[in-house]
Order: sequence, then C-alpha cells, then structure tokens
Amino acid sequence: MLHFEFNAYSAPLLFGFTQAWVYAFLFWRRAMSTRRLSDLLFGALLFTMSFEIWEYMLGFGGVDILWTTLEFLPRNFSFLLPALCYFYLKSQLNTDFRFQRKDWIHLLPFVVHAFYRVVIYLQGPTTVEWWKTNVHYAWIDLLEALILIGLQVFYFLRAYRLYQQYQKWAPSEFSDTESVSFKWFRNFLLVLMLSALANWTMTLLDIAFDLDFWHDWWDELFNAGLIYYLAIAGYAQHQPRLIRFEATSADTASPLADMSEKSDKLDAESLERWRTKLDAAMQEKRYYLEPELTLSELAKRLDSNVNVLSAAINQAYGKNFNDFVNAYRVEAVKKMLNDESVQHLSLLGIAYECGFNSKSTFNRAFKKATGVAPSAY
Repeated sequence: MLHFEFNAYSAPLLFGFTQAWVYAFLFWRRAMSTRRLSDLLFGALLFTMSFEIWEYMLGFGGVDILWTTLEFLPRNFSFLLPALCYFYLKSQLNTDFRFQRKDWIHLLPFVVHAFYRVVIYLQGPTTVEWWKTNVHYAWIDLLEALILIGLQVFYFLRAYRLYQQYQKWAPSEFSDTESVSFKWFRNFLLVLMLSALANWTMTLLDIAFDLDFWHDWWDELFNAGLIYYLAIAGYAQHQPRLIRFEATSADTASPLADMSEKSDKLDAESLERWRTKLDAAMQEKRYYLEPELTLSELAKRLDSNVNVLSAAINQAYGKNFNDFVNAYRVEAVKKMLNDESVQHLSLLGIAYECGFNSKSTFNRAFKKATGVAPSAY
C-alpha cells in the first residue's frame, strides 16, 4: 500500500492536484447539461495540468512508483497542453465549433512522444537504464525541451491572434461587449504565458546552478497556484449566449471582422432607405432597450443579413453596430435625466432602463458619445 507523506513541499501540490480533478469533473458535468464543447475542453485542460505537478507531488510525498515500476513511461501531457488551450479558446469564441478530421493532427506531437516512451519502457528495466544514460539524456531530452518550447510559442501566438480578431469582430456583432468576456480571454492567455515563463526560468536556473530536487520545485508551486486560479475563475466565468465567431482556416481573418470592407458600397438611394428603416426600428420599436441585442437578431427582424446590415450601419452612420445601438441608449438616458417622473432612480438605474447591461459599458459608451462622464453630465 502506498504511503503519502504530507509536508511543506508535498501538501501544496496535492491540494492543487485535487483542485484540478474536482473542477475537471465539475466542468464535465456542466458540459453534459449545457452541451458546451468549451466546458468539456476546459475540464480536460485542468485534468492534464494536474499531471504537470504530480511528479514532484509524489516525489516529495515519498511515493517512488514513477521511478521504479513505471520508469520512462509518459508522466504528463505537456505536448498536448498548448493545443488544448488553443482549442478551448476557439470553442469559447464559436459555440458551433466541432473537431474535424484535419484537427486531429494537433495530437501528433503528444502521440509521438508517448509512443517513443512506451516502446522504450517495454524493452525492460535494463534497456531503459542504458537508453536513458547513453541516448536519451545525451540529446533527445534537449530536443524534447526545444520542441515543447516551440509548441508553446506557436499555439500562444495563434491563440493571441485569434483573440485579437475576436476583439475586433465583437463590436460589430454585439450591442453589449461586456457580457462576452474579453477580460477572461485575456487573463487566460496571460496565465498560459506566465506558466511557460515560470517553467523556462526554473529550467535555466537548474542548468546554471545544478539545483537539487528540493530547490527545483518553485515552478511546480506556481503551477499549483495557477490551477487554483483557472479552476475557480473559469467555473465562475459568465457563459455568454451563443457566439459564432469564425476565423479562416489559417486564422488570419474573420469573415465577419469588417463587413463594411467585404460588402459592396451601397448607393445613395439604398443608404437613405436603410437610414429610414433603422431609425424606425430604433425610435419606434426601440430595439436598443434589449441589453443583449445582436447584429444577427436585428438583421432577422429587418429581413436582411448581417453583411448588408453591417455595411448599411457603417456607411449611413459611420459607426459599428455597438456604437450605433449605444448612441440610442445614451440619448434615452439623457432624456430620462430631464424627466421628473424618474428622479427616484439612480443614474445606474436609468442606464439599465435604457438598455445598458453594466456600469462599465454605460460609462464607456456615455463618455464616448458626449465627451464627459455620466456623473459630470
């Protein structure tokens, strides 16, 4: 029976390991009820991250099975993690995303790495010891490290580019961008880079000072802390309504990123017709009062499509969809501020009555439209 020793080194890693497993199952359970691929992938992400710290956790806990019975078998999912992080982000930005046959090639680095280690392990303990000393640590170990760094950089840049494209696209689709979680996506990418930097830094220090097992654990502790943050912040993160952001296969552009550039210029007669139609939709039907109004929903109500509607708004008003809708909300707020019948409402209460969904969005939109903060106005 295995005996685990609790101490100042093993206990923090065990807590992080347990946290990852508990929240992984919570995400998987939520994925079953919500049918969100992003929850399924985030659970897998936490599960695989737990194996980034379990080697040191078991070592400090006095469990040596990885170095005896299971020596040289794959111990973590490091070659899978970068791709998993990228596809989690991709599935968050497009709830319709599903894996296609071409996507499975991203598993190749992990499969090759695991296959190599399993083949050597099956040769027996004697061969394993000889191989480690004469071949693996001679050059393969360094090659693996360089490939892993390359994968981390490649997928981080790819994910960051996707995030930038989404940030550019969202104001053209949503009237309330606060609810589509820019901050979480940004923080998620930052956490990934910090984790990689911590591992690289500790590796360089280990090479420079030949650190022993007891001094070479700080990046493991850092990763345990990151697991806590990702698990709690990720699970508490507001899940926005369906988002359908599509990038090209090369992830270089979104077909909806700038519809005004991709659509033909509307003639003067068409623009005037659209201006009349949009003014009626906003002034008479007051669609702007709906906090989660999107370009797609408005296009359906006006019997149009998103490309034409986006071009019409851009060319007729010189604004994207977000600014266009919020301008009507700001004007409604200004009118209500002069209405004595609603003086019992707070400034934020008036903003909510006029279609805004958060204080930060209201403040930002009001200052952009008027040049002053709401309180100063």
